[in-house]
Amino acid sequence: MTVLKTSMRNFFAHKGRMALSAVAVLLSVAFVCGTLVFTDTMNTTFDKLFATTASDVTVAPRTAKSDDTPQNGKPESLPASTVQQVTKADGVKSAEGAVSSMNVTVVDRDNKNMGASGGAPTIAGNWTRNDLRSMEITSGHAPRGPTELMVDADTAEKHHLELGDELRTISVTGDFTAKIVGIATFKVTNPGAAVVYFDTPTAQRELLGATDRFTQVYVNAATGVSDTQLKRNVAQTLDGTYKIQTAKENADENREGVDSFMGVIKYAMLGFAGIAFLVGIFLIINTFSMLVAQRTREIGLMRAVGSSRGQVNRSVLVEATLLGVVGSILGVGAGVGIAIGLMKLMSAAGMNLSTDDLTIKATTPIAGVLLGVVVTVLAAYLPARRAGKVSPMAALRDAGTPADGKAGLVRGLIGLVLTGAGGFALYTAGTADKASEGSLMLAAGVVLTLIGFVVIGPLLAGGVVRVLSAVLLRGFGPVGRMAERNALRNPRRTGATGAALMIGLALVACLSVVGSSMVASATSELDKSVGADFIVQGNQRIVPQAEKAMQDSPGLAHVTRYKELLATLTSPDGKKDDSGVTAADPTYAQDLRRVTTAGTLTAAYGKDAMSVGSDYAKAHGVHVGDTIDVAFKGGETAKLKVAAITDDDSALDQGARYISIETMRKYVPADQIPPNTIMFAKAEAGQSEQAYAALKKSLHDYPQYQVRDQTDYKQELKDQIGQLLNMVYGLLALAIIVAVLGVVNTLALSVVERTREIGLMRAIGLSRRQLRRMIRMESVVIALFGALLGLGLGMGWGATAQKLLALEGLKVLEIPWPTIIAVFVGSAFVGLLAALIPAFRAGRMNVLNAIATD
Repeated sequence: MTVLKTSMRNFFAHKGRMALSAVAVLLSVAFVCGTLVFTDTMNTTFDKLFATTASDVTVAPRTAKSDDTPQNGKPESLPASTVQQVTKADGVKSAEGAVSSMNVTVVDRDNKNMGASGGAPTIAGNWTRNDLRSMEITSGHAPRGPTELMVDADTAEKHHLELGDELRTISVTGDFTAKIVGIATFKVTNPGAAVVYFDTPTAQRELLGATDRFTQVYVNAATGVSDTQLKRNVAQTLDGTYKIQTAKENADENREGVDSFMGVIKYAMLGFAGIAFLVGIFLIINTFSMLVAQRTREIGLMRAVGSSRGQVNRSVLVEATLLGVVGSILGVGAGVGIAIGLMKLMSAAGMNLSTDDLTIKATTPIAGVLLGVVVTVLAAYLPARRAGKVSPMAALRDAGTPADGKAGLVRGLIGLVLTGAGGFALYTAGTADKASEGSLMLAAGVVLTLIGFVVIGPLLAGGVVRVLSAVLLRGFGPVGRMAERNALRNPRRTGATGAALMIGLALVACLSVVGSSMVASATSELDKSVGADFIVQGNQRIVPQAEKAMQDSPGLAHVTRYKELLATLTSPDGKKDDSGVTAADPTYAQDLRRVTTAGTLTAAYGKDAMSVGSDYAKAHGVHVGDTIDVAFKGGETAKLKVAAITDDDSALDQGARYISIETMRKYVPADQIPPNTIMFAKAEAGQSEQAYAALKKSLHDYPQYQVRDQTDYKQELKDQIGQLLNMVYGLLALAIIVAVLGVVNTLALSVVERTREIGLMRAIGLSRRQLRRMIRMESVVIALFGALLGLGLGMGWGATAQKLLALEGLKVLEIPWPTIIAVFVGSAFVGLLAALIPAFRAGRMNVLNAIATD
């Protein structure tokens, strides 16, 4: 009880100092809880949607998958007669055929895409009784003919659509227009998909190209019949060539793609939260180390009156527990706010998430509080242990916590060993022959060098701070020299404070190097390898009508088609490979200048010929002149002669196997030929600008595709990587904010620690302005110390990562010096900002009271 009272008294006696440490715990816990609440809410949203939309039993083609687009662009389908067969099964109350396709684009009169911008699909189909499970018609009526359609209310509201408006639907079977005659509202949250409905004959004809096909059959059970029993009955009726699923099985399959997407988001965000926790550990260690140092005399008195080492230790740990509990509880509440903010952000991006589905599982706050408390207590353990070692007599003499030179030497040796091991791992990664092997060594090198720099930080602080001070502070005379001495007074504290900032900036520097190198490598590869003037592609394959519009565009010397086909290759050594092949026009050899190690690419576009990549050829012992069996999905098996081996030391089309369009047509039926994945074009000589404008005009009616010249393509690549990096930087900002709080806390506690000294300096003539400047300079040096270590470490990581990327064809290493310099200079401003409050408080000290302080 005495220990608890002492801890409580000390905790509330240092409210301001504890508050800064609590903020670090709060932010870290908030990010963890916010991530969990956000992902749980998304899961709840999709669970409700899938559970509501699924019929008791669904019958679909055996090869159909919820997240796949078939090779030919049309959904997998089954005969309409299946509905009658299913109806005859025991226990069936009703059965109806349904049509559904996600390979469509819907545009308004101005050719504006009605689809969601955030990645959610556009879904087109027929209106069925099963849709009444999840939707209700709130305006107008269901479509009754080929010129009518119905849209969902969210899409209508987003794009200001009304009854009578005309929309054009683009699919692989052609374009058709229809007027809105109805608006249907979701009964559950719509995650963002745009949904359009047609009558059944129109959906069959326009989406499937046949009026006697459905994509699935919805089956509802009679009273008293379970889903499992109904599934067995239906299976007995059919011939075994169908995929039959209960409502739960169907929902689970739909969840697979969502779980994969959500898993990436969840673990990436938790990773950044972990970085923030790691940075927060340094803040907490520094806080308690300084508090213990300031209470040395008090600890001595406690020991003198009978307190044991364990009691002193527990006293500090109880304070840490209180700090962890307060910070964690506040963090849980803030985490819910973060989750709601993320939901709003996703809604703005096109994925609608309602707060009605906000899901806070009991495990979330428990995990948040436990994690916050455990991390805080572990961080405070070393200072607590050090406090317990203070001898009563040394403490009463105000000798401070015991300095252990041997421990410092051991620490330095451990740091050097870890750093050396990490450096060796990075070297090994950079010289690896395979990216998969090198990536493991890269991960080991990053971890070891990071830990090594943290451990060796106090030793580095002495040399680096002196160099920085010589460059930045010596010009400020005695004030600058005092700032330097203050930063060097406690190297362990300076090292820990700088290390907190080092972690975030090391990751920033690493990602900047990797991102810049990727852009530079891709740009170099484009300049070297791409001969096409224009590239056309989109999120969906290019429908035939858009292909024709491109081919008819004036001013083009040639247009190249590029199709990806599913196929199984059997090499001469008898091994099979399901990676497929690429069919293209012979002009593709001009549009993409692939280097060949044997044969010529032009020959690969000959009759019954093909090319393979050098990695495939090496792995299977394939040479020019060998024959490979290629079994085309939905087609025949061809024996194709290898006419070229392309060099896989490239980032573009690495590993592609080329055949000609004519060879493809010989072995693949017309209804199984896929639309183009991408298309290329070359302008007539001297007609580049005119051809570019004409091509854009020709494809104006198809907004789902982008027309780019090489300049556009490079810029978009740069923008995409830039957006990704900006998002990552935003997440890393959390760690940097925590690091800044650490600098503030260190300076604030340092000012309190030096109260008497500050009073004496003021008494002999140091002005308030000089005092504040001294503290600001000290803060700037500490911040730049952390920045220098972090940026140097990060550039080393980034350079090694680029060596691995070079194995994948991205060979250019580019250091983004403007970014690196900006971050370094920005760190100085961070130091100034962090010193504002401590410097202000130091300047307001009463001189006489400060001198009288023990």
